[in-house]
Amino acid sequence: MAATADTGTARFAAALAQRGIATPTQRLPASTRTAGEAAAAVGCSIAEIAKSIVFRLADSDLPVLVIASGSNRVDVARLAALAGEGIEKADADFVRRQTGYAIGGIPPFAHARPIRTFVDEDLFGFDRIWAAAGGAFDVFATTAAELLQHSGGSRAEIREQ
Repeated sequence: MAATADTGTARFAAALAQRGIATPTQRLPASTRTAGEAAAAVGCSIAEIAKSIVFRLADSDLPVLVIASGSNRVDVARLAALAGEGIEKADADFVRRQTGYAIGGIPPFAHARPIRTFVDEDLFGFDRIWAAAGGAFDVFATTAAELLQHSGGSRAEIREQ
């Protein structure tokens, strides 16, 4: 199904087309705000969901994005070491200002501004993964390699042990 009138989803669908990515966004009948909801709606394992989590760098006040497997928790100490400064939780206003999207619908790329990104190593174990497409009911199918390419991110062991 093509993108709906939802502005975030329409914006992201346009970004996909601009990048030459033929995968359509899909609007699901159930919310995809959490990895569990998305997995149930898509019919895949939670691990095959690529969740986009925005953190705030403590010193520079810049965003950092982690695209994590839905079954993983982010190791904040490891993320801080990778980022080179302390990490804080980002509030909803900060996330929307930095990405242009609301929490629960943040796509893995095509944000309001460039964001330093880390892609969870565990996502590379799947042939296909699902990520948010700009709205709480919208997803698209992709690969970890495609996320890495289009986000300009770095592959990282980011899972909490």
